[in-house]
Amino acid sequence: MPDPQSVATRSYHGGMSESTPPPPPPSPAPPSSNNPGRKLGRSQSPKDAPNPDGKPTGRPSMPKWSPWVLLGLILVLIFGPQLLPGPDREKLGFEEFITQVTSGKVDEVKLNNSTLTITGTFTDGSSFSTTAPPGFPNESDRELLRTQGVDFKPSTPQSNWVMNLIPLLLPFILVMGFLMWMNKRASGQMGNMMSIGRSRAKAYNADRPSTTFADIAGYEGVKTEIKEVVDFLRMPERFKEIGAKVPKGMLLVGPPGTGKTLFARAVAGEAGVGFLSVTGSDFMEMFVGVGASRVRDLFQQARKMGKAIIFIDEIDSIGRKRGAGLGGGHDEREQTLNQMLSEMDGFETSEGIVILAATNRPDVLDPALLRPGRFDRQIVVPLPEFEERAAILRVHSRDKRMGPDVDLDTMAKGTPGMSGADLANLVNEAALFAVRRASAQIERIDFESARDRIMMGARRDSLILTAEEKRVTAYHEGGHAILATVLPHGDALHKVTILPRGMALGVTQTLPEERHSFSKDYILDRICMALGGRVAEDLVFQQQTTGASNDLEVVTGLARRMVREWGMSDKVGPMAWHNQQNVFLGEDLMTGGREYSDDTARLMDEEINSILRKQELRAIELLTKHRIGLDLVAEALLEKETIDGDLVNALVQQGLDGPAQTPVSVND
Repeated sequence: MPDPQSVATRSYHGGMSESTPPPPPPSPAPPSSNNPGRKLGRSQSPKDAPNPDGKPTGRPSMPKWSPWVLLGLILVLIFGPQLLPGPDREKLGFEEFITQVTSGKVDEVKLNNSTLTITGTFTDGSSFSTTAPPGFPNESDRELLRTQGVDFKPSTPQSNWVMNLIPLLLPFILVMGFLMWMNKRASGQMGNMMSIGRSRAKAYNADRPSTTFADIAGYEGVKTEIKEVVDFLRMPERFKEIGAKVPKGMLLVGPPGTGKTLFARAVAGEAGVGFLSVTGSDFMEMFVGVGASRVRDLFQQARKMGKAIIFIDEIDSIGRKRGAGLGGGHDEREQTLNQMLSEMDGFETSEGIVILAATNRPDVLDPALLRPGRFDRQIVVPLPEFEERAAILRVHSRDKRMGPDVDLDTMAKGTPGMSGADLANLVNEAALFAVRRASAQIERIDFESARDRIMMGARRDSLILTAEEKRVTAYHEGGHAILATVLPHGDALHKVTILPRGMALGVTQTLPEERHSFSKDYILDRICMALGGRVAEDLVFQQQTTGASNDLEVVTGLARRMVREWGMSDKVGPMAWHNQQNVFLGEDLMTGGREYSDDTARLMDEEINSILRKQELRAIELLTKHRIGLDLVAEALLEKETIDGDLVNALVQQGLDGPAQTPVSVND
C-alpha cells in the first residue's frame, strides 16, 4: 500500500509491463571532514608511539621458528653432503684401467673395500672412476701398482650410526608430527569456540576519518538533541551541578537513507570518548546463548573505557516485541533482548555509558526497550525539507565541477520526498551523465537526466514498439497528462514521455508540492488521474490493455486506505482497520481472524468499489470534454516522444478554444 509520501512522489506508468520497482537506495557518501587534523578516539599505546627520531620504541618481536623448519634443517645437514654432486670423473672399464696403469698414466688410486669402487687421478691431473672385480687387488695387481709407482690407498669406511638410526626414527617422527598438528588444530578450534561469545563491536579510533556535525547539512533539531549527550560526556560536572542526568539511550527513527548512521559517525567524531559500533545482526548466531554473551561482553568493553557510547544499528533485528515469535520463551532473539534490557537498566548501573540506536521500524520494538531509563528519547530523522535538501545538494556538490546554469535551489524544489541518500545518488548520476557526454563540467541537462533516471527509470533504447503499441501508449499517457492538467487539486504536470523507461512503456511525471498531510480532494484527484490512461484507451480504441496494471494497483491501494485507515468514507464512518495482509509479527498470526464482521467487510468493499467507479466516470466525463486536446497531446507525443507540462497545458487550451485557432507548434 502506498503511504501518503509515496503518493506524492510516484509516477504513473503506461505500457504492457508490471509496475516499476523503485531504484535501490544507495548508501550515503560520507562528507569530508572540515578538520582533517583532528584526532579523536582511543590513543596509541606507548609501545607503538614513535621516538623523536621517528623510530618505534616497542621491543622488536622475535621470529617464531616452526618445528617443521627445524626438522628440515636437520635433514639437510645429514643428507645434504650426500646429495651434493661430486667432481666430474671419467668412467673407465676395469681392463682399460689396467691398461692405463701399465702405461704409467695413473698417479693415485683409492679403493673402497666395501663397494669395490676405484677412484683416482691421472698424471695429467684429471680424475677417473671404475669398479673392481671381486678379489681385487691380488698379488699381481699389487705388484703392478707398486712397479708403476702408483699411490694405492685402500680404505674400509665405517657405517654411520645416524644413517642407520634414521630409518628407525622416521616413522616415529612422522607420527609425532601428525599428533602435534592434530592437537594444534583442535586447540585452535576450541579457541574459536571459546571466543564465539565475544562482542564483535568495532571501536572507533583516530586512524579512521572523522565526521563531525558540521559535515551534516540541515537537521538542526536532531543535532541539538544529540549534542546534549556529547556535552554531558565531555563536561559532566556542568549537568551534575543542577542534578540533571544524561539519557541512557537515544533511538534514531526515520525512513531509510535519511542519515541515521551518519549522525552516529558524527557523534563518534565529536564526543572524544570511547565509541563502539555494532549491528543488530552481530548478536545472532546458530548457538544458543551466544547473543546474550555478546551483549555482556559489549557492555564490559564499554565499562573498561569509563565513558563510552555504544551504537547499535538496525536494533529492530533483536529488539522486536517479546512473545511475538513462534519459538516460545527460549527463542535466541528474546534471550538476547532480555540481556540487553538487564544491561541497560538492571541491578548493575552503567554510568557513563550511552546507547545510541537506529531503526526504521519503531513500531515493532518491545515496550520495555522504549521505556524511560532505557531509551529515554526517540529522535525522529525525517525526510529533508526544501532548505535541507538544498543544503544536502551543496554538501555533495562541493567537490564537483558545476556549470554556471546549475541552480541547486531549483533542483531541491523539484525533488520532494527524496532522502539524503537519494540526493547523493542524484548528484553522482548527474556527474556520470556529464562524463558520458564528454563534458568538462556538470550542467543542468545532466541533473535533469539524472532526475528522470531516478524518478522514471532508465531509458531502454533496445525496446522498439510497433506503430500500434506506440499509438496506444501515446493516448494512455495523454489521458494521464490531460487529467493532471485540468484537475484542480492534483500535482503539477512536469513531463510526459512514450519512451520506454524502467519496466514501463511510457511515463507521466508530476512534481508534487511540499505537503505534510493529504486532503480527500487531493487523493480523489490522484485516483482520477491514475485512471485516465485506462479511460483514454477505452474511449479512443474501445478496448483495454494490460498497460493499466500498475495504475489499478495504485488506485486500489489508495481507495482501500481511504476507507480502512483514513476514515474518508461516509458509510463506514470514522473507524480504522490496519491492513492484515502482511503478517510481520507472530502475534498477528496467533491472534487470527479480523477485527470486523463480514457485514463490515462487505460494506468496505462496496465503498472501495464506489470510490473507484465514481472517479472512473469523472475521468470519462473530463476526457470526453477535452477529446480534442487529448488528440493533440497524443499527436505531439507521437512526433516528439517527450513533451513538458507547459506544452500539454497549451494543447489543452487550444482544444477548448476550437480548431479555428492557430495550432500550437510542438517544436516550441
